[in-house]
Amino acid sequence: MKKRQLDPYHLDIRAFAEHAAELSGHLPLLNCPKLLDYSAPEVRPSDKDLILWAAHGEWRPVRAQEPEVWLHLEASASLLMTCQRCLQPLPVNLQVERSLRFVAGEEAAAAEDAKSDDDVLALTLSFNLLELIEDELVLSLPWLPRHETCPRPLLQPTPEPVPEKSNPFAVLGQIKKPKNS
Repeated sequence: MKKRQLDPYHLDIRAFAEHAAELSGHLPLLNCPKLLDYSAPEVRPSDKDLILWAAHGEWRPVRAQEPEVWLHLEASASLLMTCQRCLQPLPVNLQVERSLRFVAGEEAAAAEDAKSDDDVLALTLSFNLLELIEDELVLSLPWLPRHETCPRPLLQPTPEPVPEKSNPFAVLGQIKKPKNS
């Protein structure tokens, strides 16, 4: 397989699977705007914070049909998110292991995805593998990130004094009183 076909930004998935090719590498978190949207704003990732990833293709024969095209993906990263309990930075380890089957065309992918337990995508000649890795890591983010035990005590809200309510019937009492004439 030629080196130019192993560009993770423009990967020919069919050729990648036919040759049972493998790719691996690292991607700076700073190059992943979707993931950065979820990072703690007070502690942004540095250029040393990386996503480690690996992918390999598989050409799976199927009886009396065209072989299936598969992509197996693994990725891991650590991201500082905001704890939803104490609002302090929280390191979250992300781990993804996914196998995806590729079929010809968007319509076929939608139909197959609806009736199959497999994750199905449309086959293209130029597939952005690194964008898929970022999307899969976003999908693996926790719904509600929080510490097991927060590092700082939680702030307790100070109760505001309740103003004394006036009696709406006090006006009626004044009406009933006889006036001094």
